[in-house]
Amino acid sequence: HVQLVESGGGSVQAGGSLRLSCVDSGHTRGWYCMGWFRQRPGKEREVVATVEDDGTTSFAEPVKGRFTISKDNAKKSLYLQMNNLKPEDSGMYYCAFGPLSLAARDCDYKFWGQGTQVTVS
Repeated sequence: HVQLVESGGGSVQAGGSLRLSCVDSGHTRGWYCMGWFRQRPGKEREVVATVEDDGTTSFAEPVKGRFTISKDNAKKSLYLQMNNLKPEDSGMYYCAFGPLSLAARDCDYKFWGQGTQVTVS
């Protein structure tokens, strides 16, 4: 079974940076789909950034130009570099992995980490 663990969250001043990491410690290989999601207070969980096995990346509009997603397939790890953080970025950040659904032509994020808190003030 899959076990995902996030790290790197914390508190930072507005304009500062954080780097989040996620490692899959319970699977024999990496997944096709890897992404970061967040849940801000009073809001539903939302996608932040994703990267697929072919290197294709996508970013939510509010973080474009500020966040960068990267991965290390050999280490089965995923990273999120967050720069120029804003108070509205505060929330719980989760990594998620899953297979590509060919029928839906999209990713099925089945496996989730426990989350890491990001607070920007």
